[in-house]
Amino acid sequence: MSLTLAQPAHSELVIKKSRFIGCVQAVADRAAAQAVVAQLRAEHPQAAHVCWAFMAGGQSAANDDGEPGGTAGRPMLEVLRRQDLEGVLATVVRYFGGVKLGAGGLVRAYTDAVAQALLTAHKLPLRKIVLLRCAVPYALEGVVRRELQHAGAVLGEVTHGDAVEFGFSVSQDHVPALTSRLNEAGQGALHWLE
Repeated sequence: MSLTLAQPAHSELVIKKSRFIGCVQAVADRAAAQAVVAQLRAEHPQAAHVCWAFMAGGQSAANDDGEPGGTAGRPMLEVLRRQDLEGVLATVVRYFGGVKLGAGGLVRAYTDAVAQALLTAHKLPLRKIVLLRCAVPYALEGVVRRELQHAGAVLGEVTHGDAVEFGFSVSQDHVPALTSRLNEAGQGALHWLE
């Protein structure tokens, strides 16, 4: 089962006078990941490199940001893969200390910065969210709201027309029980919408 992170986790290493500031955090997509990287570049204008690796929605990406090819982004990505993480961005900001580390030293430094951050990270099972819509007579509006709240569903758009239309999202593992309870409570008057 894939995992994600509850909140960002950080690490800091100093290796031969170079400072490596690592962070791992949950992100929804590549655009969100790139926004975080851009923010880090703005926060650390004196940093030599802002390297990153990202996995979400079946996509992965890695960037060495000027380090020798394959010495930063890809090793960071491998750490995320080995820990079965999904929807996660790993970043490492490097302040160069004047001593070259060599390819092997760089791979170890970037890998360790991400691994150290993950040691303190709180990991959660990744749950797939399903979007559903239904329509009910006005008399059943309260019943539907209570069932949605009980199931931990997130209420979206609610429109009041000839009937009350609910849009909501719920964890995929709660869908069978919730739809069964709603169908039963609706007594044939609840209609599922596309």
